[in-house]
Amino acid sequence: MPVERRKLSFASLDEVVAEAENLLARGYDRAGNWDLAQVAGHLANWLSYPVEGFPKVPLVLRPVVWLVRTTAGKRMRDGVLANGFAPGTRTVPETVPAAGGDAAAAVARLREAVERLKAHAGPIVPSPLFGPMDKDTAVRLQLRHCEHHLGFLTAK
Repeated sequence: MPVERRKLSFASLDEVVAEAENLLARGYDRAGNWDLAQVAGHLANWLSYPVEGFPKVPLVLRPVVWLVRTTAGKRMRDGVLANGFAPGTRTVPETVPAAGGDAAAAVARLREAVERLKAHAGPIVPSPLFGPMDKDTAVRLQLRHCEHHLGFLTAK
């Protein structure tokens, strides 16, 4: 019987960590293509970018990303905040770890990235696609991202 994707709703980054730790402890079934190590590693990467900086956009894509950011970025961000990420949304391939990695290490990295973002008191690095935002907005965007990916894993 196929596993159904879950609709999650996180109110805090601590809930994200608790969910990942629960999946690690209980085991999980997949409704998508990624395992827990990939999901947790990907989320840890993206949680670090508002603090440490985003990956460089390839030169050939910079004009397109600039155009999207300046014309539709805020509207797209607000849509994600309201409705979450749509399944099948593309990501930067380099932000997805290889399958079969160490899930416990990836969940630990996720926990560390959450703590770094929570403790961060400086400015938030502007998103290449969504542009500048305050910390509250950046955290809410991260929560929607975590809901999206963790929703593809269901605890046993």
